[in-house]
Amino acid sequence: MELRGKQKRYLRAHANHLQPIFAVGKEGLTDTWLAQLNGALNRRELIKVNILQNADVTTDEVRHFIESQTDIQVVQVIGRVLVLFKVADNKEQRELSAKVKKI
Repeated sequence: MELRGKQKRYLRAHANHLQPIFAVGKEGLTDTWLAQLNGALNRRELIKVNILQNADVTTDEVRHFIESQTDIQVVQVIGRVLVLFKVADNKEQRELSAKVKKI
């Protein structure tokens, strides 16, 4: 699902109160990290990822890695924090994506 402007605004508003639950550190970007990120997004649909100061990657590299490897969409980049959205694979867990689709 390609997000429109209103949908992104809605998701940014929902992400405002969230704390980052994933971090990119000195280990960098790995397939295992990406699989865990994908699993968390299947349960929550919207999360924040923090890029730590000791990470050897930039926000643009993280964004490109995530978007090129998966169907996860980067909604917003705030400094070293990325807001990510993905429609859950399980239909029963698609609460947020159902609301976003109606917008």
